[in-house]
Amino acid sequence: MKQLLGAVMFLFFSAVAVLAGQVEIEVKKTATCGCCAAWVKHLQHSGFKTKSENIPFDVLQRFKRNHGIKPKHASCHTGQVGGYTIEGHVPVREIKRLLEEKPDAIGLSVPGMPTGSPGMEYGTERDAYEVLLIKKDGSTEVYASYTRKP
Repeated sequence: MKQLLGAVMFLFFSAVAVLAGQVEIEVKKTATCGCCAAWVKHLQHSGFKTKSENIPFDVLQRFKRNHGIKPKHASCHTGQVGGYTIEGHVPVREIKRLLEEKPDAIGLSVPGMPTGSPGMEYGTERDAYEVLLIKKDGSTEVYASYTRKP
């Protein structure tokens, strides 16, 4: 029984690793934002392929609106993966979950730039923040919550 469980777990984690390695996330950002580059590195260190494009701020804002991101859900960069929009400092864990579950939605958002979120790590502090699932009607629901660490 232990061998069967071990084999199942190996296949599951192998599938997750393959998923991350085969999927490319396209990221739109401005050239001067350091935390955007740090988020891209977070994706790369987790096995995702990335393609970044630096665009002017006003073009980025229009891109966000055209992909269903309202100002209240906005952050500094916007990604596209698997037909979903990823706004802001969304952890890889939630992106993988989104791609696995495939909800009927626009995508995920971490509004603002919470300290301690991926790409916003400064020391050991972390603000509490939520990852929002943005539905196609523009409404949201909490997809994941991250607690504050002093």
